[in-house]
Amino acid sequence: MSTKKLTKLTKAEEEVMQYLWTNGPSTVSRLIESMEDPKPPHSTISSIIRILETKGFVDHNTYGRTHEYFSIVDKKEYSRFSVKKLVANYFEGSMNELVSFLVNENDLSLKDLEEINKKFKKES
Repeated sequence: MSTKKLTKLTKAEEEVMQYLWTNGPSTVSRLIESMEDPKPPHSTISSIIRILETKGFVDHNTYGRTHEYFSIVDKKEYSRFSVKKLVANYFEGSMNELVSFLVNENDLSLKDLEEINKKFKKES
């Protein structure tokens, strides 16, 4: 787990991180190849990668003139951070409020709740 304080990522930054989390280390060119059309300019993705490095999410290895970038914050750690921020900002810090919202919006069934409850009981 990273000791650096996490910050919220922009949508573009998250897209790049999703690729790195799913596919592992990559060059900027490979990142762009994997993206849907219209593909962003090389300079745009290169800038996003540099921002992610500054924020402490990404690092790189250098092979001659080639940089291969890799995640130094794992997906689970960022997911945990994002959910806590969501709960704090929109559900008054209450996980119960989040679960109530999901149930009321039909995004979470009774079966889903039972499975979550079983997992919590196992971990306790």
